[in-house]
Amino acid sequence: QVQLVESGGGLVQPGGSLRLACASSGCIFDINVMGWYCLTPGKQRELVASVTNGGTTNYADSVKGQFTISRDNAKNTVYLQMNSLKPEDTAVYYCNAKIYRGTIAGWSDYWGQGTQVAVSS
Repeated sequence: QVQLVESGGGLVQPGGSLRLACASSGCIFDINVMGWYCLTPGKQRELVASVTNGGTTNYADSVKGQFTISRDNAKNTVYLQMNSLKPEDTAVYYCNAKIYRGTIAGWSDYWGQGTQVAVSS
């Protein structure tokens, strides 16, 4: 069993900051890419940012310079620092990780339960 548990969402005023965290636990041999996706009503889930186990990052154009993704490989945890938040950043944010569970289970995608971020005055 593998679990991804997110934390750090909430309500914040425009211009504020939030830091999301996603901790992976369970039978994990290796984690490749970890990332954050967002989902808003009427849209498909979209990639916000991702980071490889080597530290290579990738960002959606809309959040470059505003959000920063990082990870702690020792803790199997990925973070998303969200600064200068705007109402249009309001969404449910989901953590994703590509996890290797050994030669039989192999690689699979795992998702967190989602955490709501609301930006409003």
